[in-house]
Amino acid sequence: MVRGSHHPGSSGSIDDARLSRRGARRAARGVTIVELLVGIAIGLLIIAAGIVFLTANMRDQRSLLLESRLMHDLRTAADLITRDLRRAGYWGASADGIWVPGSTSVSANPYDAVAPSGAASDGVGFRYSRDATENGSVDSNEQFGFRLRNGALEMQIGAGNWQALTDTGTLTVTAFSVTPSVQQISLGEACPTECVVGSTSCPPRLSVRSLAVQISGKAVADVTVVRSVRSDVRLRNDALAGSCTI
Repeated sequence: MVRGSHHPGSSGSIDDARLSRRGARRAARGVTIVELLVGIAIGLLIIAAGIVFLTANMRDQRSLLLESRLMHDLRTAADLITRDLRRAGYWGASADGIWVPGSTSVSANPYDAVAPSGAASDGVGFRYSRDATENGSVDSNEQFGFRLRNGALEMQIGAGNWQALTDTGTLTVTAFSVTPSVQQISLGEACPTECVVGSTSCPPRLSVRSLAVQISGKAVADVTVVRSVRSDVRLRNDALAGSCTI
């Protein structure tokens, strides 16, 4: 063999080996600090976006829960008030207040009064009989009412006995109004004789009474959650006034 002889292609093999070693060193070196910081920043942005989305979702769920509870409390109070108001004016001896031929007098219903009777008010008072045997007089346990006081609805059970109807720890009642409306119906056709002109008691009149109840409130945990409910009450016991000419 001649010294210094040269085999074709041997230089290319050496270059390929050098390139392979450089690539291996570069791969072993890993990512740079700049690449690592960029990756961390992107990861933090993704995490932050997820936290913002989760927080907004939790806030919406909390708001919906507060709205649901607020509406439930307001509706429960309105339903209780409505059911109780329908009983206003109940009288165990109501037959005594109806004129029939041959009658010489008609008894007045002692439980007839309902306040307010004209303009709207933030309270309502009424009566109904609870007697097993009607005694014809309003007892202390036959006086009822509802009112707004210090952010709470209160219910009267008997004379002077007021109890909270709503919980001020979860609900603040901001408005309570009761608006009455009365429809007068003449019963003159039922009288056997015509009424004297100018008479204030004849003919008898039937007062069909209704009350519009409006309640507004806000959640204590979030004062931006505000809701209102309305209930229209038709009193079952109509008021009768006047009489036929006897």
